[in-house]
Amino acid sequence: MTLTARSPFPTARLAQSLLLFIIILLAISGPTTSWAREKRGAAPKRSAREDKRRDRNARDSSSRNQKESRADKRKREREERNARDERRGRGKDKSSARDRRAARDEERDNSSRGGRQMSRRERLAEARRLAEERRREIEEARRRAEEARRAAIARQRALEQAMRDEVAANIVRDDPTGEDLEVRRAAVAALGNHIGTVVVMNPQNGRVYTVVNQEWALRRGFKPCSTIKLVTGLAGLSENVISPETVNISNINYKLDLTDALAYSNNGFFQNVGGQVGFERMVTYARQLGLGERTGINHVNESTGRVPVYKSGWALNRMCSHGDDFEVTPIQLATLTSAIANGGDLLVPHLPRTPQEDLQFKKEVRRHLNFSSGAFQRIVPGMIGSVNYGSGKKAYDPYQTIAGKTGTCIGQGGWLGLFTSYAPVYDPQMAVAVVMRGPDARGHIAAAVAGNIYKALNHRFTNVPAGQMANTPLIPRPKINPKAAAALNDEDKEENEAAAADDGTATVDATRALTGAPQQQQQPGGTVKSTVMAYPSRKTNEPAAQQSTPHVTPQNEGRPRRVLTPQR
Repeated sequence: MTLTARSPFPTARLAQSLLLFIIILLAISGPTTSWAREKRGAAPKRSAREDKRRDRNARDSSSRNQKESRADKRKREREERNARDERRGRGKDKSSARDRRAARDEERDNSSRGGRQMSRRERLAEARRLAEERRREIEEARRRAEEARRAAIARQRALEQAMRDEVAANIVRDDPTGEDLEVRRAAVAALGNHIGTVVVMNPQNGRVYTVVNQEWALRRGFKPCSTIKLVTGLAGLSENVISPETVNISNINYKLDLTDALAYSNNGFFQNVGGQVGFERMVTYARQLGLGERTGINHVNESTGRVPVYKSGWALNRMCSHGDDFEVTPIQLATLTSAIANGGDLLVPHLPRTPQEDLQFKKEVRRHLNFSSGAFQRIVPGMIGSVNYGSGKKAYDPYQTIAGKTGTCIGQGGWLGLFTSYAPVYDPQMAVAVVMRGPDARGHIAAAVAGNIYKALNHRFTNVPAGQMANTPLIPRPKINPKAAAALNDEDKEENEAAAADDGTATVDATRALTGAPQQQQQPGGTVKSTVMAYPSRKTNEPAAQQSTPHVTPQNEGRPRRVLTPQR
């Protein structure tokens, strides 16, 4: 039997095979591993470059944005600066819009001509064209101003006619039961076609003779205007602000006492007095005189009027001279005047409706006014002076002595004219209060209406008894120059200023605005202005300096003269 020889090292062959397999495996995986390693190493390099490029692009874009934002900011600042300079230049430039438009047209014409200058003939033609355009614009402005003026006049006339119709309708609706028909006929005839109301009563017992236009006289309040100066004067006398030896200074050039201040209705005097009395005391005296409460007349729906709540400073001074924020009815005004006439009894006005009531009629005193002794007697001379030589001259009657006070101002949306009075002074038998509105309020027509009533009823006044002649106040005389009285009469001065302001100012202003003419300034010293504070008296002998008017050579505003040039 044959034996086969075995390899002594089987494990060595196995190890050799394993080693060979590992070498082959390493040979296969070696390049791939190195390429992957290279690829992994290269990727970070490329990402870093991209990051750098991205950062560089971001910086470039931000710098561009910053440059653009700076440019926009500079542009915006430049535009704002130009706009600001334009506004400043526009404020300094006094030329009209038409001149600026002409400058733009000229610039456009120059650009259309290629920037060349105009010849002399072209300049003359352009000057004629501009002059004609300016003339047409002035004529158009005048036409528009005239149309506006006529429209305003038409509206005012329509409003006035509506008020006249309202007054006529109210008079027709009046209830004249129990009234004195003779007095009513005289009052209606004196009122005529005027816009107003009339109250006539007996100041001794409170009997109402007639009320014309009862709707306005009893149920509507009006601004008292200068009639409030009666309240201010009584308050000043009671508070010893006005004393017999005191002359209150209301102007730097004139000194007035109570009599002339009432006669000429001077505002500065009573503003000074009211400022010293104070608001609380002024309102207290006004309420004692019946303002702000019903009179108690036997008519329905009587108005209470109104009293201011509070005033101070200049508003207080003006309240004491113009009656700002006061509202009084004509019946309240008549009872106030009756209290002055009878010596301090505030009566209840009453109208007897039946013959039995007429027979049983008795005087009813609402309250007795505890003012200082002699206050009512001392205020009467100023009321007489108002009728004899002051603002109420239109009520003057040579056969009777009338005491009254005027009032003219703007209230209730237009002009108001008031006049309250009584006569005769030695034996008061009739108190008349008249309130006018609209155009009839100016010119003291209310005083003329009251004067016509007194003249129509003159036969009802008895002659002066011998025993009462001694108690009749002396008729005052003006203590100042009559020429200076016009400067002190503030009611007439305000009316004249308003009339001058309403007379053609719209047309003149429109023409001046287009022609560039300077506005006329009011010369100093032309008017007398009242002051509120009391200044020490000092005489000024130096005349007011007159401003010399320079001579201005008129310019030819017509058509430019044509200049002919020889043609070559």
